[in-house]
Amino acid sequence: MNETPSPLEEDPMPQAPAPRPIHPARSTSRPRRWLLPLAVLGGASLVIAVLFATSPEPVRVRPPVSIPYVQVIGVAPQSLELTVIAHGTVEPRTESDLVAEVRGRVLEVAPALEAGGFFAAGEALLRLDGREYSIAVDRNRAAVKLADSESRLAASEARRRRELLARGVASDADLEQFENRALVASATLDQARANLAQAELDLERTVVRAPFAGRVRERAVDLGQFVSPGSLLARIYAVDYSEVRLPIRTSELGYLEIPTSNAGSDATGAKVVLQASLGGQQQSWPARLVRTEGEIDLRTRMMHAVARVDDPQSADGERVALPAGLFVRAEIAGRKLEDIFLLPTAAIRDDDRVYVVEENRLRFQQVSILRRGTDEVVIDGGLAAGDVVIVSPMRAATEGMRVRSERESVRSEPESVRSEPESVGSKRGESE
Repeated sequence: MNETPSPLEEDPMPQAPAPRPIHPARSTSRPRRWLLPLAVLGGASLVIAVLFATSPEPVRVRPPVSIPYVQVIGVAPQSLELTVIAHGTVEPRTESDLVAEVRGRVLEVAPALEAGGFFAAGEALLRLDGREYSIAVDRNRAAVKLADSESRLAASEARRRRELLARGVASDADLEQFENRALVASATLDQARANLAQAELDLERTVVRAPFAGRVRERAVDLGQFVSPGSLLARIYAVDYSEVRLPIRTSELGYLEIPTSNAGSDATGAKVVLQASLGGQQQSWPARLVRTEGEIDLRTRMMHAVARVDDPQSADGERVALPAGLFVRAEIAGRKLEDIFLLPTAAIRDDDRVYVVEENRLRFQQVSILRRGTDEVVIDGGLAAGDVVIVSPMRAATEGMRVRSERESVRSEPESVRSEPESVGSKRGESE
């Protein structure tokens, strides 16, 4: 019987692994992998060199010159009336407090003594209880009669003493005594008459009368109220004319015909138009400048001019009454100028320069600016009739550069010059 030998019996000693064979072909192919990229680069360089060597030389072309398009206007000299704009509040020329001069109870109040009521000069507005003063008048009249009788009696006795002294019957001492009595009686009569006048004046003061024609602003008493001397009865104001204080900037005083050296006089008379919105409509009232207040306000650094409106409470088909306290806009007519030019504000460059076009070329021109407005400026020097001025914006401008333009009509009837708030206005005349 055959026995299968165990592995230990067949190979008692382990065999070492056989060494791996070396492949000489793989080791010799590694340098060949770098030959292909080098060949590609060399070929590309050769192609580029050939292209550069055989390409034609580039032609230099000058870019076209861009000539900017501008908007221009022609200018012409013209006449102009300057206008200064100011604002103020309408105030009555006279406003007074009616106060009681005597004491008493209010017995009667006139229908006109209501807020907004009109009254005439001398009209009775209120009556106090005057019975006490009527009695004082009667008492003083009686005192005057008594003093008058005693004065006549004393004067008669003094005359008789003079006659007796002339005949030698009376002495000088008696005459002196009777003459002194006559003087005392005469003084007593004068005092009684003064007391009567005072009583009559107090009685007259129980009826409060309007010192001028006007309107009631406020009533402070009513029927049955007891008042003392000095008690406020009502506030009233005159309606013959109203005034408006208008602050004027010192830089604009030269635009007006105001003799500041004669401030406070009523000699100017410049025309003023007051405007305000009233009742949902724009209203206007004629006025005139009557004076300046003659000093610069320390807070605003402005001078106040005063405009007067005659008969402000009158109303007709063309205007309504001008109420006190209304805030108004005033257009004050100023100096009249000749041979000046008006340009839009956009035409001014670098504060005092304009761009003028001559034969399609730009030229810088210095100008003298008399007045600046919101939309326009007044030029009084540096331009001549027929000059063509650029009014459109330009990003960059050089002297002598070429421009192309389409000329607009000559600026002979421009819009009004404004420089709100205390601003500028103008009325144009015909061009020279």
